[in-house]
Amino acid sequence: MTQPHEKKVLSASRRTDIPAFYMEWFMGGIRKKAFTSVNPYTGKRSVLSVTPETVHTIVFWSKNFGPFLEGRYGEQLSEQGFHLFFNFTINANPPLLEPGVPPLKARLAQLEALCERFGPECITWRFDPICWYTTGGGDLRDNAAGFEPIARHAENAGIQRCVVSFMDFYPKIGKRIEKKGLSATGFAFVDPPLLEKIHVLSRMEKALQESPIRLMTCCEKAVLEALPAESRIQAASCIPNDLLMNLFGGRLSLKRDTGQRIKDGCGCRVSVDVGSYRLHPCFHGCLFCYANPA
Repeated sequence: MTQPHEKKVLSASRRTDIPAFYMEWFMGGIRKKAFTSVNPYTGKRSVLSVTPETVHTIVFWSKNFGPFLEGRYGEQLSEQGFHLFFNFTINANPPLLEPGVPPLKARLAQLEALCERFGPECITWRFDPICWYTTGGGDLRDNAAGFEPIARHAENAGIQRCVVSFMDFYPKIGKRIEKKGLSATGFAFVDPPLLEKIHVLSRMEKALQESPIRLMTCCEKAVLEALPAESRIQAASCIPNDLLMNLFGGRLSLKRDTGQRIKDGCGCRVSVDVGSYRLHPCFHGCLFCYANPA
C-alpha cells in the first residue's frame, strides 16, 4: 500500500513576530508558492515550496494576533487548504519589560477569538520568559505574579497547554539596557538560584491543579530534572509534530530539530522557519528579547 507523502511544518517564526508585523509579506510568499529561507548562522539560502501539497501545518508565533485576526489571514490560509497552529505568548502586563505589546485585556480577547475561529486544541499559550529584575529601589521583582489570572482566562477559552521558560541572558540584552539608559537607574536582570525557579514552577503547577491545562517547560532540562518526583510538569515541544498529526492527519517526521537547543531540553521536531532576524525586526521592544528588535 502506498504511504502518504511526508510533508513539512512551516514555522512563522521564532525569529520575529510575523502575525503582528509581516503578514502581507508572508501572504506574498504564499501567493508565489515559495519562500527563500536564510540560515541565520551559515547564511545558506534555500528555496521552499509552499503549497498545501508540500506543507502540513503553518505554526504561527506571536505576542499580538490582532493584525492577523483583523486581516482574516487565517481564514484565507484555511480556505487554501493549510492547517494552522498557534503559539501565543501572553505574559503579565509590566510595560517596562514589554513596552510594545497591546494591553493584556486586548491580548486575552485575541486568545478568545483564535479559540473561536480555529479551535483551542490548535493553540498553545506561552508564559515566556519568566524573569527576575531589580529596579532603582533595589527590590527584586518578577513577572510571574500575573500567571494565575491569565490561566483562568485561558482555561475558560478551552486552552489545554501552557509552556513556560526562564529568561536566558544574552550580551545583546545588556547592550539594550545600556542603550535605553536603564542601567543608570539601577535596573538589572537577575538569574535566581535553582530553588527559586523550582518554587515558581511548583506554584504554577498548583494553580493549575484543578485545570485541564497541562504545564510544560521549554528548554529547561536542569530545572525539570530538579523538580519533586510527584511533579507532573513535562518538557514541551513547541513544534509538536506528533500533536499536529493527531489534529490534522497526514505524515510528518518525528526527528528532533537539530538546529534547536536539544541539550537544554528542546523537544521541537523538525520544521522550516521563514522569518529573518535582519529583514524582519520586531517592534515590540521587549527588554529580554534574544532576537533583533527594531
